[in-house]
Amino acid sequence: MKQQNLDTTGHSVRKDITAGLIGYLTTVYIVAVNSSILSEAGVSVQNAMIATILASFVGCVLLGLWANAPMILIPGMGVNALFAYSIVQGAGLTFQEGLGVVLVSSVLFIIVAMTKLGGWLQTAIPDSLKHAITVGLGFFLTLIGLEKGGLVVRGEHSLIELGDLTSPIVMVSLLTLGIGIFLFVKNVPGHFLITMASGTLLAYMFGVLDGKTGVNQNLDVQWAFMPSFSAIDELAFWMGVFPLTIVLVFENMGLINGQLSMLNQQDKFRKSFKSTAFSALTCAFFGTSPTVSSAESAAVIASEGKTGKASITTGVLFLVTILFIPFISWIPSMAISPILIIVGALMVQNIRHISLEDLSEAIPAFLIMVMIPFTYSIADGMAFGFIAYPIVKFAIGKKKEISVPIVIIACMFLAEFIMKSIGY
Repeated sequence: MKQQNLDTTGHSVRKDITAGLIGYLTTVYIVAVNSSILSEAGVSVQNAMIATILASFVGCVLLGLWANAPMILIPGMGVNALFAYSIVQGAGLTFQEGLGVVLVSSVLFIIVAMTKLGGWLQTAIPDSLKHAITVGLGFFLTLIGLEKGGLVVRGEHSLIELGDLTSPIVMVSLLTLGIGIFLFVKNVPGHFLITMASGTLLAYMFGVLDGKTGVNQNLDVQWAFMPSFSAIDELAFWMGVFPLTIVLVFENMGLINGQLSMLNQQDKFRKSFKSTAFSALTCAFFGTSPTVSSAESAAVIASEGKTGKASITTGVLFLVTILFIPFISWIPSMAISPILIIVGALMVQNIRHISLEDLSEAIPAFLIMVMIPFTYSIADGMAFGFIAYPIVKFAIGKKKEISVPIVIIACMFLAEFIMKSIGY
């Protein structure tokens, strides 16, 4: 009988490679989705695709070699919206200045990962606020998805209203959303990839595929970017660094811990956390928002991926994706918007971890959740919740639950609002 190819732990290498392939099929959608969001920050879709691919390749290989864990690092959903809409558009920074924010935030992330600061911050920041940020990001991604699909538009008598349901664009978005939800709840492998392909085909059938060739041959392809620090002396720069660092640290803490618990390999947490921090740093030079440990890593683990070989396999497949950029560029916004909506719905589920019966936790969390989408700014939405937290705790008589870091963060956000109000 032919002996099965095993690694030193006795685990089948073939299983890891298969799991890595499945991981790739469940996450390759990020190339189209992330580039669509990054394009709002002033970079071409083509360069954004290259940046996304390279960041995912390096992140997966780095984690696979360093931590030997079967997890996937790709530009994070929510993190990309924070970068494009709050840090660049909202703060008025250029794309390169936004990459400067990414670089500084990643360095701070590395410091947290390499020291005991991580554990200290984990206990100092209330869980309700951390979960509220995730929920707020989910609502924000949903709003972006609804806008991209034409399902909501600027209202004539209100801020927003329902889009024209007779529009072919809206019809394609709704049909694609229905397909995406069906495939997702049925847990079909590669559901998001199939959803995008279906949406593109529907757009062609409805005559709303704009016929672009996908690649601008006259565009200079950039394989690397140089972050700019020309705005480092401005308040807007640091008020971008602050929320991005918080999101990177706590989102990765939660995801990595949960995924390693599924594997019963909690001893790999420190190396995985450090790998993620250094991967985020490379994104500043590739030209994309930072990578995070993907929630789809659960698909790799469920497929019996147990070592870094699975992650490396996914990374290599991402690199090969460069060959398919001309085809990926055909994917219209109507095929991307349903994915944003579904991912948003998944992130909103974190609301179940918030103690809503405790008003001192619920009110600040609620402010974060609603103000992120309503202000169209993740940083401003976070500010409302962090400022409210110590105020509500003090009013209810729970002063002992107010930590020093929370007070410092609240004062920083409050100072930003004051500076904005006086026109600084």
